[in-house]
Amino acid sequence: MKRITLSTLRTVALALVGSLAFSSHAKAAPASTETKLETLNLDFAYYNPVSLVLKRNGWIEKEFAADGTKVSWNQSLGSNKALEFLRAKSLDFGSTAGAAAFLGRANGNPIRAVYVYSKPEWTALVTRPETGIRTVADLKGKKVAVTKGTDPHIFLLRALATAGLTEKDIVEVPLQHSDGKNALIKGDVDAWSGLDPFIGQVEVEKGYPLFYRNPDFNSYGFLNVREEFAREHPAAVKRVLAVYDKTRLWVVAHPDEARQILAEEAKLAPEVAAKVWSRIDFSNGTIGQPQIETIKASASVLKQSGVIPAETDVEKTVADLVDPAFLPKVAAN
Repeated sequence: MKRITLSTLRTVALALVGSLAFSSHAKAAPASTETKLETLNLDFAYYNPVSLVLKRNGWIEKEFAADGTKVSWNQSLGSNKALEFLRAKSLDFGSTAGAAAFLGRANGNPIRAVYVYSKPEWTALVTRPETGIRTVADLKGKKVAVTKGTDPHIFLLRALATAGLTEKDIVEVPLQHSDGKNALIKGDVDAWSGLDPFIGQVEVEKGYPLFYRNPDFNSYGFLNVREEFAREHPAAVKRVLAVYDKTRLWVVAHPDEARQILAEEAKLAPEVAAKVWSRIDFSNGTIGQPQIETIKASASVLKQSGVIPAETDVEKTVADLVDPAFLPKVAAN
């Protein structure tokens, strides 16, 4: 038998240690390595001024430049469109109202709400002065334009409930937000559950009254991410939110410049942009209990109106939707 020397034992020991170290490193690597992100798809929307500032300044592009990631921007004309794009995977991140995000999740759209870009009063009930409509009760039997699956839709349901009415008591005319505004101007409808900045336009430029307002019936502005994307690219989600939050803080610190960007991008008169801006609170980016309570209140009327099944598990749906795990620490400021 060949004699094993001390030198041989040392060599074997060193090789074994090296092998174990390499093996340990090899197993740990995949946990911190994500698949290369070729394209990042985000939306911009007139109802999300933070997205307009972000797009204008190219800050997402700068964040991902070294990765070779292409950034693609798509416009969302309403929460319903953003949810459609998210479901179709043409968006990775989409802007919606909080209650609309809940409705999307309840209908099987696999999204996560990961950030709040604003707390707006962006919806109200609007009419022309000559219609004689002064209260929600006056809507009985009237034609009302609204965009299904959006905050104005849920706002309308909650407003009707305050007067003991439901959708069955009105003639609902489903139109996208801008088309609803035009239908009201043309006289094709008697009232409109609208959305800023379009509300600001008819309020300032036409003198149309906002005959029912309730800030508490407006749900927060949510930034949602596709669940699959978040699972495959968690580090990218955190990076996007970090840049989003820095942009929100820039908006808070530079309101005049940010408002000007809104005016230019949405083609608004300065006085309209000022009116819209006065109804938006950008002071907080965290997502948590206040947003959850607002969603639950909306869920109640959605059940009563039959928009979602009565057996919908609201607690589970909200838990599946709201996910603060990706938030940067700065969002709490």
